[in-house]
Amino acid sequence: MSTVRRMLSHKLKGVWTVAPTAYVREAVTLMVEKDVGAIVVVENDAVVGIITERDVVRKVLAHGKDANTTRVEEIMTSRVLYVRPEQTLEECMVLMDDKHIRHLPVLDGNQLLGIISIRDAIKHVIADREFMIEQLENYILDRRDFEGKAGATEAAPIGR
Repeated sequence: MSTVRRMLSHKLKGVWTVAPTAYVREAVTLMVEKDVGAIVVVENDAVVGIITERDVVRKVLAHGKDANTTRVEEIMTSRVLYVRPEQTLEECMVLMDDKHIRHLPVLDGNQLLGIISIRDAIKHVIADREFMIEQLENYILDRRDFEGKAGATEAAPIGR
């Protein structure tokens, strides 16, 4: 099973953060610039929240608020669910599905290592499964080939 640590080592994107006092417009600009759907909110090197595209739509735009004057702390999710690097991607996917979330920060102690999305997890799990299928197919084909050659050698009459 693949772990969060392994997936993060293959992931090209970094983790982007914003201060709780930043304006929502700044957070949205960063999300667009970095092509991410969520940003971790950090204050004094501690994770204090997370803001997602969904938060912006549902808590700012849907209520007619101004992204230029609304602060991140007003709309962020402050009860942040997170995962540890040693957890499996399957565990993360179950958590995301159960809690209806799409992004999970990765913390090692209090240190923010990254963030994973449901899309990251699915892509990684599928790639692992495809690799495993390929390995099993190769094993089966090699085994058949070996048995076919061994059977032909053993069945040949001796002395002819």
